[in-house]
Amino acid sequence: MCGRYAITSAPEALRALFGYTEQPNFPARYNIAPTQPIAIVRLVEGKREFALVRWGLLPSWVKNPNEFSLIINARGESVCDKPAFRAAMKRRRCLIPADGFYEWQASGKGPKQPFYIHARSGKPMAFAGLWETWEGPNGEEVDTAAIVTTRANRTLSPLHDRMPVIIAPDAFDLWLNCGEVDARTAEALIQPAPDDLLEAWPVSTAVNRTANDNAALILPLDLSAAPAPMPPKPKAVARPRVKHEASDDGQGALF
Repeated sequence: MCGRYAITSAPEALRALFGYTEQPNFPARYNIAPTQPIAIVRLVEGKREFALVRWGLLPSWVKNPNEFSLIINARGESVCDKPAFRAAMKRRRCLIPADGFYEWQASGKGPKQPFYIHARSGKPMAFAGLWETWEGPNGEEVDTAAIVTTRANRTLSPLHDRMPVIIAPDAFDLWLNCGEVDARTAEALIQPAPDDLLEAWPVSTAVNRTANDNAALILPLDLSAAPAPMPPKPKAVARPRVKHEASDDGQGALF
């Protein structure tokens, strides 16, 4: 799955890669989390459009959003068939710009170790995405999206069994053009990334807290460094027993 990711490239670099006409000016984000606004690129009247939507797909047929589970990932094996994804896969495919994402590796009984995963080239990537517009009873509209996932490649399988689908630049049009490319044809792009595309390194558990959002989150962590030894505990000193008077109120003594 993909539950956190980062966009660190300059807006100009992303605009050049994805080819949209808008000129958004946004800061780097190092810890993008579900329910937050995310950038997507979609095809509108034959042109690529940059848009901000909520991360967490909400199908148009949902009556009460409060009773519908948040969908941040769409399993690629079922996007053409499941009711939650079927319509979006036919008509509303999008690209989700990213520079890297996080995955957590289980380590015995201890806490999971987060890893930052990004392209070896250092260039930004495009996740395959699906978007929907949900309209409320009062006419309010909310655009939402989910990241399409697939089985992990050999590079990432030691960390997790799933990974985002990464669309190569020469396949952008194939994924985005829902009018001319049907869902079953686009489905062929739902494959694990080449094994040599990505690299991963351990990072601080500070990423676990969504309020943390800074460049230090993606810095490599040296797991081989031994933790500093704990100082020895002072020896316990025997204290004289205190006999409380009969008038003791039952609260006990502090010393």
